[in-house]
Amino acid sequence: MKQIFAILLSALVLLPVVALADGPCYADYKAKQDSPLRLHYGVMKLDGACDRSSARSEVAARLSREGWVLLNVLSVFDRDGLSERKDSAGRYYLRF
Repeated sequence: MKQIFAILLSALVLLPVVALADGPCYADYKAKQDSPLRLHYGVMKLDGACDRSSARSEVAARLSREGWVLLNVLSVFDRDGLSERKDSAGRYYLRF
């Protein structure tokens, strides 16, 4: 009985991770440019792993090609979180 409970508990804990891995993954972030100082909030679709650590390196690399410096990745989410962030991201919504 304890083994069945442990297996079910493990499945419930891993379910959100598996759900993110199946579909598209996105990250919202803050970035800056110097001279003159410019800041922006944006949303980016991720090609790699769907976790904050992997997102940080992917977002930083893509932003740097356009002269931006990543300040931080705020969160990683699936397509359900897109609509609530669209207005805030403005022209940086899925731009990079």
